[in-house]
Amino acid sequence: MTDHANLLRAFIDDVDLVVSGTDDEHEITARVAERLSALLAAGYRLPPELTRASPERHLTYPLHIAADGGWSLASVVWDVGQRTGVHSHETWGVAGIYAGAEHEFRYLKPTATTEGVPLTPAGETRWTPGQVTVCCTTDDDVHAVEAVGTVPTVGIHVYGGDIATIRRRAYDPATGEVHWFVSGWDSPVLR
Repeated sequence: MTDHANLLRAFIDDVDLVVSGTDDEHEITARVAERLSALLAAGYRLPPELTRASPERHLTYPLHIAADGGWSLASVVWDVGQRTGVHSHETWGVAGIYAGAEHEFRYLKPTATTEGVPLTPAGETRWTPGQVTVCCTTDDDVHAVEAVGTVPTVGIHVYGGDIATIRRRAYDPATGEVHWFVSGWDSPVLR
């Protein structure tokens, strides 16, 4: 029988060591992606209340926030057909698909000379359970995601900061117009 609490604790301890060992976000994301792949392959199971979708919008449940705010771990849940707007993270991030499937739409990150013009698409990928991706680094950080398939999409995400408190950009891809937002955390409904 798998001890899910110990699997998660070991993952958190490993990520703490990775984050405290270097400031290179490309090295951090590569190493965190390896560890997240191992966590998913080990059969880690989220508590059911952290996998429940909402019919209104995607939800972001906190799993761990480092004491110094240097990184956070979240369960992110989209109901079937829900799609985020085009957005940034303003930090590094790694995402692993726990359940369901995700269709990601990437865009080139605007520069000072391309602000206020339509965004340039940079490809699409479909992610399925067990797959892990570096979803963002500060130099490559603009995308939208959609839950596809017949069941809600659940991702386990690791970010370089408390993602719920970071000022982030939302983009209109047709115009390049930017609006700033702070996402906040969602609380699970316990049943």
